[in-house]
Amino acid sequence: MLRSQFEEDLLNLHNQFYEMGMLVSNAIHKSVRAYIDHDKELAREVIDHDENINNLEVKLEKKSFEMIALQQPVTTDLRSIITVMKASSDLERMGDHAVSIAKSTIRVKGQTRIESIEKEISDMSDYVKKMVDNVLIAYLKADKEDAIMIAKMDEKVNAYYRKIYYATIEEMQTNPETVVSGTDYLSVAQYIERIGDYVTNICEWIVYLASGKITELNTNRTEMI
Repeated sequence: MLRSQFEEDLLNLHNQFYEMGMLVSNAIHKSVRAYIDHDKELAREVIDHDENINNLEVKLEKKSFEMIALQQPVTTDLRSIITVMKASSDLERMGDHAVSIAKSTIRVKGQTRIESIEKEISDMSDYVKKMVDNVLIAYLKADKEDAIMIAKMDEKVNAYYRKIYYATIEEMQTNPETVVSGTDYLSVAQYIERIGDYVTNICEWIVYLASGKITELNTNRTEMI
């Protein structure tokens, strides 16, 4: 009886984590759409909905501690709970970065825009969202191979960031009118790049869940500034 209750609690934990992940994925997508389209209403929606993500993280953490205290799980069960706690913390930070992008949208005052760079930011964001959606499925399947593959995708995110960084700096140097928008592009690209790093963290937790080993999957973090 106790065992079946524990398994049900664990399943609920995994399902709530997935639900939280989908909210984060939507927040990332909407925040970048809002930024590119100058949609302040959509940006405010992202900021307002962040509370739901934070509440889910608190709920997951509380339930995890409760399960550890009351049911004293061992080995693989304990790994499952630790993975949920650690990975949900990474999701929450990803949600915070989506909020930061949304706040950039609200700050924007019709400055000179650089369409080619906005296109790169949009593509980078779509790519990172794909990573987020893939990592949620890999998590549900506890698929170590998929997790390692998704972590490798972060190299392309870093490449996007470098391309945006250098193109923006060049534009700002040749056209001083783009300095304000360019500074914003650098911030937004950096938020998206950090989201990619957090996806990689979750990949590491999936490997831990599947194998019991703590593995560093991305030693190639991008630091430009």
